[in-house]
Amino acid sequence: MRTLISTAFVSLDGVMEAPGGEPGYRNSGWTFKDIAFMPEAYELKSREQDEAAALMMGRASYEAFSPVWPGMEEFTGYKAMPKYVVSTKLTDGDLVSDWGETTILRSLDEVAALKETEGGPIIVHGSTELNRNLADADLIDRYHLLVFPVLLGAGKRLFSTADKDQQKLKLVEHEAYANGIQKNVFEVVR
Repeated sequence: MRTLISTAFVSLDGVMEAPGGEPGYRNSGWTFKDIAFMPEAYELKSREQDEAAALMMGRASYEAFSPVWPGMEEFTGYKAMPKYVVSTKLTDGDLVSDWGETTILRSLDEVAALKETEGGPIIVHGSTELNRNLADADLIDRYHLLVFPVLLGAGKRLFSTADKDQQKLKLVEHEAYANGIQKNVFEVVR
């Protein structure tokens, strides 16, 4: 069984919308505003590329990442690995041709079936709606969170507001950096 990992930049109040920039969001680019850059705080991001065997995202994140990430040197690890886009709207004709093998999954049942296959970890980038749906369906196995010392109020949130039983998490790795960013790696307890 494969491990499904949700990775996110998240504000202290749970917002993950537009951390690097996105038109139309008032706090766009909040990870870089008034927070000193410290390379060691982002070590987890390069490790994810080395450890992941596949990349998953929702339609909106795919549409944002696919025109940019294939040519970015810092994301070359993702170019070679299989990608899965969970979408009911995208067609094969909507996929970019320069980012390697990409498969469209149409449902959470297809995600669950993918998890049952042989292979290494699948990492989910961005994809707020997909993350909430995966968590509600109990499909996420681990969270890699870089928590930023900001409160954003409004914005798309990582965690669902569905009324459901509590989900226990086990903190397996953590570190705080001088710029206020905290790394928190949680395993989902089942």
